Order: sequence, then C-alpha cells, then structure tokens
Amino acid sequence: MEPITLTTPRLLLRPFAPSDADAVYAACQDPDIPRWTTVPSPYTHEHARTFVEQVCAEGWRGDASYNLAVTRREDGALVGAMGLVRLQLGDPARQAELGYWTAKEHRGRGYTAEAGSALSEWAFRELGVERLEWLAEVGNEGSRAVARRIGFTMEGTLRAHVARTTTRRDAWIGSLLPTDVGVSLPSGRQYLPSEA
Repeated sequence: MEPITLTTPRLLLRPFAPSDADAVYAACQDPDIPRWTTVPSPYTHEHARTFVEQVCAEGWRGDASYNLAVTRREDGALVGAMGLVRLQLGDPARQAELGYWTAKEHRGRGYTAEAGSALSEWAFRELGVERLEWLAEVGNEGSRAVARRIGFTMEGTLRAHVARTTTRRDAWIGSLLPTDVGVSLPSGRQYLPSEA
C-alpha cells in the first residue's frame, strides 16, 4: 500500500522521512521508550536511520506494518510514532494492532489519543479492519490511559506474552471495534457479543 497522510485539528500523521532520523534518535534516548516498547536499547543514530529509511518504507510496501510520524501542524515538531502492526487484513480475520510511542516533552497533552483516534477510524473505514487490538506490558499506565481515551475496552491480561532477552512478562490487552466509534462492520458481518 502507498503511505497515507492524515490530519487532525492539531496534528499531521505522515510517512517518516530521512529528515526525521535526528528527532527519532533524540526521542528514543528517553529510557521509558525502550523500557515499554520494542525499540533497541541503547538506541543509536543508525537505528533511527534504519527505522525511518527502511523499516517504515518496507512495512508499507509489503503490507506488514503502517508506521507514521505524528507531528504538530503548527511547527512540524515530531510528537511521536504511531502504527498499525500485526496486520491481518484478509477475510475472515480483518484485524490489526495499534502501537505508539510519544516523545517525553509532548506527553500529557492528548496528542497520542488524538492521533490514535484518527488512525483507528482510517483503519476501520479504509482498510476494513473489524477488530483493532492494543497491547502493552503490565505496568505501562501511560499507554493504557491513552488507549482508554481512544475508546479501547480493556479485556484482560495475557500471561508471559512479552518476550524480553532473559524474561517473559505479562501484557494487558484491549480492543476497539468499528461499532465502538459509530462505524459499521465493513464486511457487513454482525458482531454478536456473548451473553454474560
């Protein structure tokens, strides 16, 4: 798929460019980003260049992941990264996972939830996604708060889901359905929730 651009009242979600490498490198020096995400640690300039020049482009070309730079419309500052990963867009699965990180200086302003809402709606309307998942290692309260603001329903804990070098850790999981944000299931299927 060709990369897309989305706008919100305050943000521009756009494809990463080589010129973003320095800002990505700077953001990923914050120890919380490698602590809670899959970015390498220590994070080098080469990691940033590879991410913006190769990983992102190859993800779009191969329909493996759709990563976007989240920037402020007013000045172009990089707020963070957001993407759809674990794409399963064929029938009958039609699902993906929403992932993100936010630069430390831009946290607490609602930017990530604003961007996540826009990307989620695009996934539902344009890709036909019928289930969007969010996962985070247990304890990542910031990510969970953002997911809740987007509208994700917390579903539980996946035991030993996150594999680290020497450990396995539990993960929280949540889901967002098109109907949660007023979009019909694109396939015409109906969602029949279980009766509790």
